[in-house]
Amino acid sequence: MLRIGGLDVPDGGFVLMAIVNRTPDSFYDRGATFAMAAALGRVDQVVAEGADMVDVGGVKAAPGDDVDPAEEIRRTVDLVAAIRAAHPTLPLSIDTWRAEVAREALAAGADVVNDAWGGVDPDLAAVAAEAGAGLVCTHAGGLPPRTRPHRVQYDDVVADIVARTTALAEAAVAAGVDRERVMIDPGHDFGKNTRHSLEATRRLDEMVATGWPVLVALSNKDFVGETLGVPLEERLTGTLAATAVSAWLGARVFRAHDVAATRQTLDMVASIRGTRPPVRTVRGLA
Repeated sequence: MLRIGGLDVPDGGFVLMAIVNRTPDSFYDRGATFAMAAALGRVDQVVAEGADMVDVGGVKAAPGDDVDPAEEIRRTVDLVAAIRAAHPTLPLSIDTWRAEVAREALAAGADVVNDAWGGVDPDLAAVAAEAGAGLVCTHAGGLPPRTRPHRVQYDDVVADIVARTTALAEAAVAAGVDRERVMIDPGHDFGKNTRHSLEATRRLDEMVATGWPVLVALSNKDFVGETLGVPLEERLTGTLAATAVSAWLGARVFRAHDVAATRQTLDMVASIRGTRPPVRTVRGLA
């Protein structure tokens, strides 16, 4: 069983995590949801489109202007509180690597800490545990936050991903995080080149075989753009292909910008797999 806030996800169930970034310089939406009203409107939209949960972030992953903890808190905590008031049962995650930010966001109503930088803050798991929250343990290749990989090499990238993420997951449980609330993430693009991210996708079943629920954050990432030779605004098709493959191989949670298209992709995979009935079946019967 995977538990996210008040949501119990049965084996084989898919969770669509919609991205709402309260940043002025997000790589994808260029600050479209930086204003509070725009961010809240976006939450209403993604819920209507089929999101199961929302991930709130206040610092873009790429290098850029410095955002100190106080500013990250200012950007995210009031938004988390406002979402919680408007959607009392909607699972929420806070995308941060900082324990002090996570503590404030969890107190405001977040359910999960989505740590994309591989546990660089040693207090993060304890903060999640104190709040009864979940934790996403991500492979970032040991890089500091907001840094790009440069000629990074692995003897076996998937073996490194499995070793690092499962060690973080076990450490989180040892710190008091509920085992059923821990997820692992291969960290596409983080500490990896495009070939590494493709291999991580192709061999995702090796992460699934660890028994920890797997989250993938594939949406519009550089490995998609480089693989297909397309700019940012043309990465949806490649993203959905990677989503379908990851779902088929056993990923459970999918962090996405394009919610409606991702929902249909996940629903189609579930129906092909036999865990979701078609909405209607009249062809050949009428």
